[in-house]
Amino acid sequence: MKGDLFSHCRTHICDTYARHPVLFERGKGCRLWDAEGREYLDFLAGIAVCNLGHCHPEVTRALCEQADRLVHVSNLFYTRPQAELAEALCARSFADRVFFANSGAEANEAAIKLARKYSLERYGPGRFHVITMKNSFHGRTLATLSATGQEKIQKGFEPLVEGFRIVDFNSVEAVERAVDERTCAVLVEPVQGEGGVRFPDPGYLEGLKALCRERDLLLIFDEVQVGMGRTGTLFAHQREGVTPDVMTLAKALGNGLPIGAMLATEEAARAFSPGSHASTFGGTPLVCAVARRVLEIISEPAFLQRVDEVGRKALEKLKGLQARHPAFVKEVRGRGLMLGIELTFPGSDVVGQCLERGFVINCTHDTVLRLVPPLVIEEEAFDPLIETLDSLLKEKAA
Repeated sequence: MKGDLFSHCRTHICDTYARHPVLFERGKGCRLWDAEGREYLDFLAGIAVCNLGHCHPEVTRALCEQADRLVHVSNLFYTRPQAELAEALCARSFADRVFFANSGAEANEAAIKLARKYSLERYGPGRFHVITMKNSFHGRTLATLSATGQEKIQKGFEPLVEGFRIVDFNSVEAVERAVDERTCAVLVEPVQGEGGVRFPDPGYLEGLKALCRERDLLLIFDEVQVGMGRTGTLFAHQREGVTPDVMTLAKALGNGLPIGAMLATEEAARAFSPGSHASTFGGTPLVCAVARRVLEIISEPAFLQRVDEVGRKALEKLKGLQARHPAFVKEVRGRGLMLGIELTFPGSDVVGQCLERGFVINCTHDTVLRLVPPLVIEEEAFDPLIETLDSLLKEKAA
């Protein structure tokens, strides 16, 4: 049966992912089981999506209760779950208003459109450029891949959408040099995830905010991957003490259900009016009821403190791995439970070997092993993975 399913998938599903030959059938917490009943420890969480782990009982309860009440009525009407989620997001952030979408790419599309419209209404036509960063990742739609600072994402889809200037990450000076009379916004991830788990230098985000204030540009934070408790604060920028004008969320907001959100200040959001932008499935009662419960759990101070503590201890353990294998581990870095192990060689084989041994991890930017486990993971769960990595690197050295 499994072989047949693999064959069906390879025959009928578009070949857009280099999938591993594993068929997962169920999950609970930080563990997954494949079709043969083999157990895996999950350090990927569906790429930073299942922050509360798989099949969290509170998430399942919220899903079932709402599914039994109301699933969809369109955004031509108000619904209680959407109103409650919007209010809860605004209460926990800088924002005054929320636009709901289905994904991070759609949330970023909304942010780009809002920035252009905001600038058009204040300054007239011609001021529509958005500055983004090298190695950034903002999505796979045509506009968001044009905004993404990685050529491999853009290759084959030219001509790209006009209006993006891509500069070095962690350089306020580079942004300042790129700003001209056509610039309307700066779009940046407070932590680059897909770009290799890279963190901002002290003062970087603060410098960007000061520059945006001086030049009247919207500052947009893409927290699609790094938000929702991943780095030990509800939103990654809160650790830096810098607030944007616009922020995008997705991934962990629905803990596995598709949802995206663009949060904005009242002043910025005013640029959108009925007919400016829309999303048929954005913010359905079903997904908003789930996201509301997810937000309540993740924003608890004790929950976030635990993420920070477990992450710090895991990082120390990874530094021990680096100390034992300096020829193969160039650097380890992390904040909360967003951890990166930069190797001195391509990491795809390591990912495959870990999977064979029952550990789900990921490699990004060719050489960076990315660990983004469910935030409910126990500190001790890192020990067998690190022992496995230690063993693999010893084999490589032999």
